[in-house]
Amino acid sequence: MRHLSKLKSGVALGIVVGIGHLVWAMLIAFGAAKPVLDYILKLHFLEFTYMLAPFDAVTAMTLVAVTAGVGFVIGVTFAAVWNWLVTPRASAQDDRGARAFAD
Repeated sequence: MRHLSKLKSGVALGIVVGIGHLVWAMLIAFGAAKPVLDYILKLHFLEFTYMLAPFDAVTAMTLVAVTAGVGFVIGVTFAAVWNWLVTPRASAQDDRGARAFAD
């Protein structure tokens, strides 16, 4: 199996997560977030009273930046674990066979 570039994986996931939260911030800004959140909560069998805070551009930019950064870290971590799992390792049996030929 192919190895993944840690940098590209981190950037890709960071972009996807950042865009997802940018869309959420835009829904808040345009006043369209409550019906979406109501629907998601209903799908999870949750009912409670809540109020969305008013839109704030600095908070929205912070949300997008932080979640993109977290997505980057998760993407890099995923690629590192993936690369570790797909790297062939010599087994003990392979090692004994190599020593037998060396003798």
